[in-house]
Amino acid sequence: MSAGPARILTLAGSAGAIASAFLSWTWTPDFPGDLTVTGYPGGLQWLTLTGGLVTLLLTLAHAVGTRGLPGLRWLNPGDSNNGILYAALGTTATTWFTLIAISAELGGLANLEPGGWIAGATALLALLGALGLPLDRHPHGTGRGITRHLPLRLATIDRPLPAPRELPSWIEVLLIIAAFAAGLVAITYGIDTDYGELFTGYLLLTGFTVAALTKSGLIARLRALTLKHRPVTTGAAFAAAAGFPFTQTSDQYTSVAANILIFATVALGLNIVVGLAGLLDLGYVAFLGVGAYAAALVSGSPASPIHVRFPFWAAMLTGAAVSVVFGVVIGAPTLRLRGDYLAIVTLGFGEIFRITMNNLNGTTGPKVTNGSNGIPRIPDLDILGFDFGATHTVGGVQLGRFSNYYLLMLLVTALVVLVFARVGNSRIGRAWIAIREDETAAEAMGINGFRLKLLAFALGACLAGLAGTVQAHVSYTVTPDQYTFAEALPPNSAFLLAAVILGGMGTISGPLLGATLLFLIPKKLEFLSDYQLLAFGIALIVLMRVRPEGLIANRRRQLEFHEADIPAQAAATETAPTKAEAR
Repeated sequence: MSAGPARILTLAGSAGAIASAFLSWTWTPDFPGDLTVTGYPGGLQWLTLTGGLVTLLLTLAHAVGTRGLPGLRWLNPGDSNNGILYAALGTTATTWFTLIAISAELGGLANLEPGGWIAGATALLALLGALGLPLDRHPHGTGRGITRHLPLRLATIDRPLPAPRELPSWIEVLLIIAAFAAGLVAITYGIDTDYGELFTGYLLLTGFTVAALTKSGLIARLRALTLKHRPVTTGAAFAAAAGFPFTQTSDQYTSVAANILIFATVALGLNIVVGLAGLLDLGYVAFLGVGAYAAALVSGSPASPIHVRFPFWAAMLTGAAVSVVFGVVIGAPTLRLRGDYLAIVTLGFGEIFRITMNNLNGTTGPKVTNGSNGIPRIPDLDILGFDFGATHTVGGVQLGRFSNYYLLMLLVTALVVLVFARVGNSRIGRAWIAIREDETAAEAMGINGFRLKLLAFALGACLAGLAGTVQAHVSYTVTPDQYTFAEALPPNSAFLLAAVILGGMGTISGPLLGATLLFLIPKKLEFLSDYQLLAFGIALIVLMRVRPEGLIANRRRQLEFHEADIPAQAAATETAPTKAEAR
């Protein structure tokens, strides 16, 4: 199929998918989201509408020579059709997932109304049209000077982006703010999803849409703006995060967001140990538990054998200090080990911590932690007269208990991000990276490997302890079974390590994104019941196959996994060559 008819087919299919969202897809409201309404999208229909709109705009924006709709060319600065294909894939995957879910839950294809059939057909039509467009692929030599393109191996051409139009600084700042506002809307929608089917469709569409915008070059252009205005970017990021509670009408989802921040902060601490220093720690969640138990013991709980109530700053320092002590005590004898041996020892430490907390119950050991009952009834924080357990009205919006703790945890996360950024760019951070790459060579260059590894272990433990002090007050109760190696729900050591590796080792935003996804996915996939972990495992396998370097990886990690790739070749242009060019 030539490029012209393929483009028309893509436009027609995406427009049809948009129109189908306003039709009825099923006759019964038993399927979540009420897809029986005609004239107004509902539930998963909004995702098909969004996917069709993105596909339509990217198709109209593609410019070769003088083609492309004026005013939309900025959407595709990379001048590639691959973004259109990924957008069409996202629309098709989301739409067909919805149709299959309707058939499976309601008992067959007979439950589909004509709008559902139209949605499936038009989404597939857009995908077929996108496959017919000239795409950037990896070439494969076949001998005798013949080059065969691998049809399923799409690639990104490292063609230089055209110089953007010079804009006033205030407009660039507004663009950055608008981008973070759009991100807040997208993340809020994902957290606020009411049922698992909607969240699954959201994941499908979001993943393909981000890939589409990356292939089109829009993400790269936005990244250049954020690097140019780094202080504005940092402020906008935390302002968008702080705005989340003000989008909620109850504490139902702010509790999820607060726990995500706790999980993400601990993952950032582990990123120092694993991502920078290259130390495989399989018992890191124990440091979170140490901080939580230390804070619970000195925060005035009636069940605490230590009848004291420290102010929050003192409890936080106590939790951090005790975690550092444990980090040094555990790290000093074990960090002389390397590789698998270190991983086994840290795994043992995590289990020893949990068993010890169970045995300090007054029967098998001193009465300190009340054993499996833990330390309950931890009182809410009261900082400068601000009661975190009460509801407060700010700007006309009521902030409940979890909203208060979410904002507090956001400040702790900002502190951890600052520490990570400063340490990672320091002389010590560069020494950690040298140890991670080749410890023997680093020591030959005069780096004291043991001392620096112990420092990484202690700093990572300190950051985990800080998060643990807040977690103790958020959860009201601290029990040993919260700090295991692997469970169906985070936080645990396995999920923390997965968040760092899948998000992107050695980066700041990578573990934050990885922790967010790894907390939300199990939480939202509870509708799969016994198959929850199976679906989660499949998702991890697919992610590691597609992005082995992590979702947000630095340049070094990208080269480690992709330096052997054959350079991609650009798609043939759609304009016919002149006689002079043909000669």
